Amino acid sequence: MTDWPSAGRIRWGWFLLAAAILVLLPLVTETLTPTLLLIWALFALSLGMMWGFAGLLSFGHAAYFGLGAYTYAIAVLNIGESTVPLLLSLIVPAAVAAAIGAMMFYGRISDVYMGVITLVVTLILFKFMSATAGDAYKIGAARLGGFNGIPGYPTLNAPGFPDISLFGMPTYYICAAALLLSYLLWRWILARSFGRVLIGIRENEMRCELLGYNVAAYKTGIFALSAAMAGLAGCLFANWAEIVTPAMFGLSQAAEVLIWVIVGGLGTLIGPILGAVVLGYVKILLGQQTLIDNSLILGALLIFVVLAMPRGVVPALQLVWGSIRRRARARSGRHGTRRRLGVSPAERV
Repeated sequence: MTDWPSAGRIRWGWFLLAAAILVLLPLVTETLTPTLLLIWALFALSLGMMWGFAGLLSFGHAAYFGLGAYTYAIAVLNIGESTVPLLLSLIVPAAVAAAIGAMMFYGRISDVYMGVITLVVTLILFKFMSATAGDAYKIGAARLGGFNGIPGYPTLNAPGFPDISLFGMPTYYICAAALLLSYLLWRWILARSFGRVLIGIRENEMRCELLGYNVAAYKTGIFALSAAMAGLAGCLFANWAEIVTPAMFGLSQAAEVLIWVIVGGLGTLIGPILGAVVLGYVKILLGQQTLIDNSLILGALLIFVVLAMPRGVVPALQLVWGSIRRRARARSGRHGTRRRLGVSPAERV
């Protein structure tokens, strides 16, 4: 089997540059907004991997984002220490996604119905969590709070030391590390047979079945892994915001992550990250004014990108860069041939 870094096509120079920028960024700016953008990037990356490389479109990916946040808030209020709640915020969304995915994929649900089912799951969770006001709706020491959500829970702490809070700059570095490690994890998966089978399923599912692969199991696996990463993003968001509400299951959240991935570019890992960071920052800037509705601007950007660059911004830039490099190599090759023949370009003319 090929060594995973080369097969995963990691550009280590660019990766280390990005890591250095993330490490040094708090030295020149505040960390509140960058932390949120990193969380959104992690959320978009979780969907971009599943959709771009396995061909599985989930309209309700926000369900696992919200589940991760609520799981952390409920668990930390009952346990008082954040290590186990952090792990549960990955396990619970992954388990729910595995159950839903198994029913869909082993039941041979088509792509259209898969989108409808995932969207319905998100809407059910939104309606249910919005209706949990009152003392009757609580899990242990955690009151669900209905539409007002759950505020005032402990944030991440040093493992084994509940009194040492990691809020602020430590949270930023945790989010940065989570994003970088998740990127490496997806690259590692793509370099292995599991990732190559996923791409094969995206290209021709029937052929993969005829080759003897358990397509339903592969789909369920990537569905659960993607949900776990979305749950981690939700957990980090819960620590950033210090409150979780049913809005995390809302249609706006479900639609935004789709827009980030589409604009950034399907079939890439860096595309969803850049799409979430750029559009997320645009959303924050637009939120500071009341003249134009944010949704109109984001919708216009989506329409423009879909019409001008159907594959997304990053794939379009890759095509342009590849074309420039090919032309440069061809020009260099022609000049080299002329030099070997002893004919200068001026004499050739």
